[in-house]
Amino acid sequence: MSTTASDAFAPRPEDPLAALAALPGVPGAVESVRAAVDRVYSHRVMRRRSNEVTSEAALRAARGSAALSGADWALEEVRRRSDFGSDADARTVGAALRLNVEAGQLLSIWAQSPLRVLARLHLVAAGGAGVADRTVGRPRLAGEPVVEVPGSEAPGTGGPLTEAPLPAAHEVAGRLEGLSELIVAASPAPALVTASVVHGELLALRPFGSYNGLVARAAERVVLVGSGLDPKSVCPAEVGHAELGRAAYAAAFEGYLSGTPGGMAAWITHCGRAVELGVRESIAVCEALQRGAA
Repeated sequence: MSTTASDAFAPRPEDPLAALAALPGVPGAVESVRAAVDRVYSHRVMRRRSNEVTSEAALRAARGSAALSGADWALEEVRRRSDFGSDADARTVGAALRLNVEAGQLLSIWAQSPLRVLARLHLVAAGGAGVADRTVGRPRLAGEPVVEVPGSEAPGTGGPLTEAPLPAAHEVAGRLEGLSELIVAASPAPALVTASVVHGELLALRPFGSYNGLVARAAERVVLVGSGLDPKSVCPAEVGHAELGRAAYAAAFEGYLSGTPGGMAAWITHCGRAVELGVRESIAVCEALQRGAA
């Protein structure tokens, strides 16, 4: 019998994350991600120049996340710009950059208070970006709309990934609480599984009035780094999600929304492939640093 995504967070004695980790295809994805992460961490450049790789990974992650939200700038444009308030695209890129900086400061709080971290992430993303102050840093209330990219002239470009109805505010509150309890319970499930579920659930709930995609991907990063899988934050999944493309991202997310075993496995393995592509990007950075080309 299939379940919906919301069923995964209903109170039950077993660990739903452990059950997801056992789905067909997921153990292989977990092992493939671990092997990829080991490859970049064993690169000789990481011994002395890991801070440079981390900084470059953060920049590329922000570019990738912003691209998925409709602001598809070239990497060098992101690197050279200092003004991120001129238009909707610029504000989206600026929000993605701020989130990547902030995520590293919230790792110790996440395990005890995930909801506090999510509120902070939205505050960082939306604060000063033309969003009404009364909606910033808190889940939306009944009747409040979601405008994913405020001020965008092409709302379809960076809008929600799904046409599924927006969950009601009371449902959002309940499911966020369930997600928080799941994180605080410290499941032994692999980091990839936990990160994928956090990412998918936030995309599904669209809990904030804006920038839910950016927040969801930043939360995925928090889990991957905080779990110890990627302690130096050099495996930017956002790069991989962008490389795989918005259409593939949306299709995999529909699997999450379905709540079926096959759909959930497809979403987790998609997220795993994104991490692997992020690793490939950072290995290329390591090679460039080694050659003196970056």
